[in-house]
Amino acid sequence: MKKETNKNIYKKSLNKIFSVNFFKYKNNSNKKANHSIITYKNFNFDKTYYLIISIIIGLGIFGCLMVYSASCYVAKYRYNNEYFYLTKQIIGVLLGIIAMIIFSKINYKKLEKFKWLVVCVSFLLLALVFIPGIGVENYGAKRWLNLGFFTIQPSEFAKFAFVLFSASYLSKNYEQIGNFRKLIPVLILGLSYCALIILEPNMSITMCMGLVMLFMLFVGGAKIKHFIFLGLPAAAVIPVLILIEPYRIQRFMAFLNPWASPQGEGFQLIQSLYSLGNGGLFGVGLFNSRQKYMFLPFSESDFIFSIIGEELGFVGASLLIIVFATLIYMLVKIARNAKDRFGALLVLGVASVISIQVIINLCVVSGMIPPTGLPLPFVSAGSTSLIVFMSAIGVCLNVLRQSKN
Repeated sequence: MKKETNKNIYKKSLNKIFSVNFFKYKNNSNKKANHSIITYKNFNFDKTYYLIISIIIGLGIFGCLMVYSASCYVAKYRYNNEYFYLTKQIIGVLLGIIAMIIFSKINYKKLEKFKWLVVCVSFLLLALVFIPGIGVENYGAKRWLNLGFFTIQPSEFAKFAFVLFSASYLSKNYEQIGNFRKLIPVLILGLSYCALIILEPNMSITMCMGLVMLFMLFVGGAKIKHFIFLGLPAAAVIPVLILIEPYRIQRFMAFLNPWASPQGEGFQLIQSLYSLGNGGLFGVGLFNSRQKYMFLPFSESDFIFSIIGEELGFVGASLLIIVFATLIYMLVKIARNAKDRFGALLVLGVASVISIQVIINLCVVSGMIPPTGLPLPFVSAGSTSLIVFMSAIGVCLNVLRQSKN
């Protein structure tokens, strides 16, 4: 029996992950026996490419509108400029679009050569936040770097640096991933990132990073027994992380019963629920939110979805969720048709970061999980997040382009 071709092996491994047939094979009489060519089903490059770009630009413009609506009063009160947050958001969207276009033109395979540089730089940036004068502290957390004319949040880079490394490593070692020792490099890097981020402290990004790490291991071929083995210490660590910080205990208690401390830890969640409830079916109208008048803290960033629900109602909020679901679906479709395993894992990693962050954000603002700060991708205020996420989308678009060559 002849040895299987690399494409056949790749097809089988992807089918194990998704449990569907992604490639449609047909015999070609002009080729040698037992060889086949790949044709793609229902996948139009132009439509997919431009639809994703339209979705991202649309989310960026929508984010600018909602950031202005949510922040105009606070910006006027604090900075005497109601366009303070809007101006920064517009700059972030423009730079993000430029970055997305640039990365869509760069062959994603070339990025693999720079994975160690990206990892080292992201580690350096995470470490610099603890240096006085460079790291910026807000609300008791050191999560930002002061670069003089603007600030950046290194943890945003770290998520995608990890995706790049793990996609490269897991694609090269797929046949050996059944051996737990082969998972150790990915675990070490992911846990190292988590350790630096939790020291800031930033519980939300730590959770996001941990979930992305588990997802990458899953799609990379790790076995169920590996996750059981990893789940036991993880289940023990999470309560410890909550108990060692008094404010996390208070947040957890506020989650259980926010009305027990309506002027304390439960205040933000209560105001978020008021905002969502006030929106009803169709909302109170764009720019007409009441909670943005300094009732709901961080309404322009972590809790912007509450303002969206208030102004646009259940219908508007649902449409936004549908847009995110469509984006994730299209990214998964790109991964299924990727030219190689590295490209597939790279796109799946980006999709996992976006989907996990969206889910956590929605669960927080609706009171389904304890309050934690995590922005809504492409919509919440934050130039660093916009630029990094749009750059990642650019990489996915390049995987799409390469799959058609």
